[in-house]
Amino acid sequence: MTTAALTVFDHAWALLGGAAWLAAGVTAVRGRARAGLVLLGVALLLTLAKAVSVAVLAGRGWWFVQEKVLLGMPLLGVTALAAAVTAGPMLLARSTGMPRRSGGEKVGVVALFAAGYAAVASFVTTYLVGYPLTLPTALITVGLVVAAVLLTARSLPAPGADVVGEAVSNAGMGLSRRGFLGVAGGVVAVGATGTGAGLSVLTSGAAHTVGGGPGPSRGSLVSVADLRGPDTPAPGGVRRAYGVTARKAAVRLPSGKDIDAWTFDGAVPGPQLSATQGDLLEVRLVNQDIDGGVTLHWHGYDVPCGEDGVPGLSQPAVAPGAAFVYRFRAEQVGTYWYHTHYASHVGVRRGLYGVLVVTPRTDPDPADLDVVVPVHTFSGGAAVAGVEHVAAAGATVRLRLINTDSDPRRFALAGTPFRVVAVDGRDLHGPGETSRTALRVAAGGRRDLVFAMPESAVALFVDGVAAVWLRPQPGAPDGAAAGEDTAGWPELDLLTYGTSTPVPLRTAPADRHFTLVLDRGLAMVDGRPAFAQTVNGLGHPSIPDQLVTEGDIVRFTVVNRSLETHPWHLHGHPVLILSRDGQQSSGSPLWMDTFDVRPGEVWEVVFQATNRGIWMNHCHNLPHADQGMMLRLRYDGVSTPFHGAHAAGHRHPS
Repeated sequence: MTTAALTVFDHAWALLGGAAWLAAGVTAVRGRARAGLVLLGVALLLTLAKAVSVAVLAGRGWWFVQEKVLLGMPLLGVTALAAAVTAGPMLLARSTGMPRRSGGEKVGVVALFAAGYAAVASFVTTYLVGYPLTLPTALITVGLVVAAVLLTARSLPAPGADVVGEAVSNAGMGLSRRGFLGVAGGVVAVGATGTGAGLSVLTSGAAHTVGGGPGPSRGSLVSVADLRGPDTPAPGGVRRAYGVTARKAAVRLPSGKDIDAWTFDGAVPGPQLSATQGDLLEVRLVNQDIDGGVTLHWHGYDVPCGEDGVPGLSQPAVAPGAAFVYRFRAEQVGTYWYHTHYASHVGVRRGLYGVLVVTPRTDPDPADLDVVVPVHTFSGGAAVAGVEHVAAAGATVRLRLINTDSDPRRFALAGTPFRVVAVDGRDLHGPGETSRTALRVAAGGRRDLVFAMPESAVALFVDGVAAVWLRPQPGAPDGAAAGEDTAGWPELDLLTYGTSTPVPLRTAPADRHFTLVLDRGLAMVDGRPAFAQTVNGLGHPSIPDQLVTEGDIVRFTVVNRSLETHPWHLHGHPVLILSRDGQQSSGSPLWMDTFDVRPGEVWEVVFQATNRGIWMNHCHNLPHADQGMMLRLRYDGVSTPFHGAHAAGHRHPS
């Protein structure tokens, strides 16, 4: 069973158990002893089921159970035992007509409610706070449970017609008004202290975390504004100058639907920027009328930090009427894309993106047909993709698949076997031929496919819909590809695909090791309390910077506690995938700039810090980043002069 499924079951046992305990309490108050006894048994079984699920989850990692083991289960266990010991005999006696001790009745009923409160509190703590458990969280949780128990003891009617208030008082369960107010006041004081400390934790993280490496030096600082690209091409390269204008425009999609889009040069996607390895790319961005601002971020391309296009961090946002020039050498061959990084959760969705393709200076096996397929979904649901292409039978075809959305996309190529020759712009080693296999592509990710054109039509399916057709001649029939049901095709596991080859980085000891636990919970995001997308329990900008030194070997453990997928994206560096859920990468060395961390998964990746700067490190489900799931990786000795550091708080009018 997957960790995500175990998490769902754990939530179910917690909620059902809480409902059973509370129902048993209500039933006991109403004098229905037999029903109460049955509900008590059900509640105990559900509590046991939760204990088992927690034990199994613990085997998947401490991150998944910390608050359950340290707080939830002890609190539930103590109250459940008390309820079984006090309420069990009472309900049994009432249901069989045995003599009863009047003083023990209300004790048992209150214990049933206490177990219910503990079960609900355990779930709420996991759902609203999660990892890591802090002392303020524990104090608040225990304080609220105690307060609820006191209120219940104070307000419950005597259970059973023969139990009167005097007997209850004689049994010690009644509290005087002064005594109740004193105890309740103490609980409130503890809760208030915990709440204050909790808000402090939510709003003020440490400035940085060092991951086991040395702290910051006291030397001089280099500004990211000075970390710019060269102004000449490499030997043999040429200067390629582009002008790109961001402006609002009406755009007609391939479906025939007209939309009001935000565009680069009046089209969606924007102009394809092409270069040959070693060329100097010079792109002048002009903002004509995009309110708030716009930038160009070169997704997956390891440009110098000053060219990275992150507003408030590596440059100011380009306001309406202003311009900015990006300049860098096209050293990396492959399929990439660019998009605005100003309020990107709005700007990218509305159309501010385009394609960047860099080809090798000498290609021993060039494709006869090279097709770029950027897939994009607008708020109206219309997808942008290629339409139809013609390639002669036997021709070599290269498909460059780009997922510009915030959700994963499932691609399937019907009608021919193919090879996956590149992932996120990096070539794979020894890719073998495969067929009737689907490809899952993370938000922002790319896959390059190569195949020999058959004598019949080939269809590229995107999420089960034929989006691109390739035909051996114009008007050729769809053939068997049209009838393919790709939904049942297995996904290609890139961890085992291709041929392994040694990579020293894979076995080198890490200089720094950072753990990122991804979850949802209460946190401050840009100065506002929110049910945020969190990293280690915090939201941007309270998440500490990850400090590295140039040359460091840096390892990430990325844990997804949530029930949503998080495509993780580090700017400025590709990462080498080491493992997923303990499964070691055994195929081609797999370098990625965006990797999908599905619910319950744990990924281990590594990279070498060879690109000085201050870099965003965030979920590329862009609404998740807007909701707090982003932080910075900062090189020691690097600073930024741009204030109002990059934040999801940059919001375009929508």
